[in-house]
Amino acid sequence: MVYDIVMEPNPMLHRRSEDVDVQKISTKEMQKFIKDMVETMYVKDGVGLASVQVGKPLQLCVIAKNYNSLNNHEDLCLINPTWTKLSIRKAWDEEGCLSVPGVYGKVKRYLKIKVKAFDKNGEPLEFVAEDFFARIIQHEVDHLNGHLFIEKAKDLHKIKKEL
Repeated sequence: MVYDIVMEPNPMLHRRSEDVDVQKISTKEMQKFIKDMVETMYVKDGVGLASVQVGKPLQLCVIAKNYNSLNNHEDLCLINPTWTKLSIRKAWDEEGCLSVPGVYGKVKRYLKIKVKAFDKNGEPLEFVAEDFFARIIQHEVDHLNGHLFIEKAKDLHKIKKEL
């Protein structure tokens, strides 16, 4: 099932999402939701997707396998994710968002972070993410905490999608 994307200025996008009960990760409903999130991410041409963007304000996001530095054969699901910086260095790079279509801007993010979360099987996960992988995670965790990239971006501009 492909979900509709929740668009700015929906107030849901500006509230912290609820923690996921780890005991419920293995349920059929949650597993189907994760699968549908991944399908939605690909259909909507995203590299990552936070559950709040499909109308379910849970601490859950998915990242496309092509950008998963842990295992590029598998899409990554992060449940109740947190991160801490491992470098003082930050870099500016352009970002966009499915919830703010056609708008792009430069955002400064840490280049190296340590991530803690649960995976799609409810197993604890801890890893280091760098560069674009780290940027995607920071962007998605911002969503889960009620923040959009446009709040911290500079040089915001619109690009019309070619038909």
